[in-house]
Amino acid sequence: MGESVAGRLFSVLDAFEGGASGGAGPVALRLTDIAARTGLPAPTALRMVRELVAWGGLERGADGTYRLGLRLRALGAAAPCPRGLLDAALPALRALGARTGGHADVAVFQGPAAGGVLCLVSGERLPAHATAYGKVLLAAFPAELAAISAPPAGLPRHTRHTVVVPGVLARQLDRVRAAGLAVCAEEHRLGEVTVAAPLRGPAGPVAALGVTVPTGVPLDRVAAAVREAATRVRPPEPPPSP
Repeated sequence: MGESVAGRLFSVLDAFEGGASGGAGPVALRLTDIAARTGLPAPTALRMVRELVAWGGLERGADGTYRLGLRLRALGAAAPCPRGLLDAALPALRALGARTGGHADVAVFQGPAAGGVLCLVSGERLPAHATAYGKVLLAAFPAELAAISAPPAGLPRHTRHTVVVPGVLARQLDRVRAAGLAVCAEEHRLGEVTVAAPLRGPAGPVAALGVTVPTGVPLDRVAAAVREAATRVRPPEPPPSP
């Protein structure tokens, strides 16, 4: 894929979108996976991978798999819109994490091709339909539900609790929209609950702020803390159109 060296390098990076086995989240791929996803011969894929590892775009794990590297995350975090949003949210995120004992983050909608939602603190991509962050954003942008649930792929199941029926999910999103809060229990990972609320700009919701806590933590206090944190963040206004 891609006749130029640059095109081949980009195709290797594109292989890490969408999650392992079509899911979402941080992806760890073997060289054979990368070659299969890109259509590159294995020796060519290896050369491209080595170039990206040397540059910092990929990292090689002890088990021989590859992940996106810190240099790419740093470049993404430096983009004006996410960087400004993260800067505005950091004080509230620190307070939320200290108050709940969980991992607090802020997420923006990236669309199904990019893995659903992107968490700006952790750099993790999460499935939109199986996390509170994603449900807050899907409630704000309901047209996206049709895109992520379209056949033949449909909504992937991550645990036995994942809601994968579009009609059921749509009713959940109605409740999220009315309550201004989403709670997602063990739909993405067993043992974890995410709670999130929208961050609202002048034109409406622009991101989701939330926290991940272990299953069994009293959620009333977590929900109250998330709501309070979200009201303390003022998202930066987008730059004027050229």
